[in-house]
Amino acid sequence: MFARLRLACTVLLAFAFCADALHIRRDSVPVTLPFVRRVNMTGTAKLLEIDQARAKALKTRESKNSGVLQKNAVINVPITNQAVSYVATVSLNILKLKQDFDLIVDTGSSNTWVGARLTNLFLPPLNGPTGDVVSVTYGSGSFIGIEVVGDVTMGNLTVKDQSFGVAAESMGFQGVDGILGLGPADLTEGTLTGKATEKIIPTVTDNAASQGSISQNLVAVSFEPTTTVDNINGELTFGGTDPSKFTGSIHFAPVTTTQPASLFWGIDQSITYGSPAGQTTVLPNTAGIVDTGTTLLLIASDAFSVYRMATGAVPDASTGLLRLTPAQFASLQSLFFTINGVTFELTANAQIWPRALNSEIGGDANHVYLIVNDIGSSSGEGLDFINGQTFLERFYSVFDTTNRRVGLATTPFTHATTN
Repeated sequence: MFARLRLACTVLLAFAFCADALHIRRDSVPVTLPFVRRVNMTGTAKLLEIDQARAKALKTRESKNSGVLQKNAVINVPITNQAVSYVATVSLNILKLKQDFDLIVDTGSSNTWVGARLTNLFLPPLNGPTGDVVSVTYGSGSFIGIEVVGDVTMGNLTVKDQSFGVAAESMGFQGVDGILGLGPADLTEGTLTGKATEKIIPTVTDNAASQGSISQNLVAVSFEPTTTVDNINGELTFGGTDPSKFTGSIHFAPVTTTQPASLFWGIDQSITYGSPAGQTTVLPNTAGIVDTGTTLLLIASDAFSVYRMATGAVPDASTGLLRLTPAQFASLQSLFFTINGVTFELTANAQIWPRALNSEIGGDANHVYLIVNDIGSSSGEGLDFINGQTFLERFYSVFDTTNRRVGLATTPFTHATTN
């Protein structure tokens, strides 16, 4: 099927022109963009299966020299809708054609694309396409389409001549229009087919910085815990940080040198349960990633077994998550993450799915479900954890391209009892 789509895209692109010349706007003030959490469980797979499929796709990348998804990577999970997503509204503009799209905020991938929702298709003018076909596989979803160049507007920030994909076919993205890719640009290598197969596509953050629209090549992410769906509880800040969203200092860690985590926003960390000194060592210091595109906090299978025994939780067949009784939850202790010498506490309340949303994941109102789960493979494979959305709802995060580092800070919600 993809071969047929590639041919159709190639025929279409034979008549395309290049985009207009670059126009640079100079504005060094950080720009903020609100986004919303959406829960969509209309697919067939459980939340855990979707996250594990994504983790498997992330781990099956080749060496940094190629940085592309292995062609023989097999992801054995049904194609389904993204279950929990953080979505920002982004505008695309080519000549006089301007259109708004709801895009998943994803620091685990770097291609920006639209066209997943048939009710909001984007038909670019002939001078937009570049002549290349673009495709990406995400584990529980994928897309293929044409590469287009145009202006991308996020809040009051406009990025000129940004490459983005327009999907001819996509799977697994019902209810959204595509993805806003905020990962390292090297992840785009190999996603184009045509004249620029080896081309690395600059992200919207890269281009905003190179055009002088923002003073620093970084994006900061603020989540807030929420007990409702479709709630505007997040904010992206391009080119700086928003001091109103965090407390204390931002602590930075260099991107890990361990592959494949080093291809992403990867860091080294250790995890203990019960106390910072390590009452129970869950995961010794190892490499993993920080990823807004993953919902849960995933840890290596051996670490997960330790966590499960420490908490006394049992697997729940309906949700795929670990389950506690209310009495067990009363005894649940904090997890402590040590990252580049700084320890961050994930409280007992932060380790559970919002009880008001239990029904959204097929759970029972009388049970407590944990957001820590199994990544699907043992430690020592170079990507032994994913600090996903449920972790990031308790910490302010900064993804600094210039200095190749990830920053974390506490927030007013780090110790909240929202869930």
